[in-house]
Amino acid sequence: MEKQIEMVKTAYSALDEKKGEDIKIIDISHISVIADYFVIANGNNISQVQALVDNVEEKMYKAGFNIKRKEGNKSSTWVLLDFGDVVIHVFDSEDRLFYDLERLWSDGKVIDMEEI
Repeated sequence: MEKQIEMVKTAYSALDEKKGEDIKIIDISHISVIADYFVIANGNNISQVQALVDNVEEKMYKAGFNIKRKEGNKSSTWVLLDFGDVVIHVFDSEDRLFYDLERLWSDGKVIDMEEI
């Protein structure tokens, strides 16, 4: 579990560093085999979404975490970064409201960064 926590901390820090908005950590380990944690954030526009994604990829790589899969591209309003145990979702604000992952995964436990 230590590795997952380090991944969550690294992703959170990378998102926060580039002014990601409303960063949420959801523990889904007890309700899904997809991953243990979702980290969700949004930017105000496509440029900020891409800056957030680039920073997460760089910081995770430097911390020794390899990406398994990436969904989305430079013009996407939702990019998914799959690091295995931790999946990071970066949205623009409109798509985040539309897809509302927090509601879809409401059986998961929202974790405050201070708890980690």
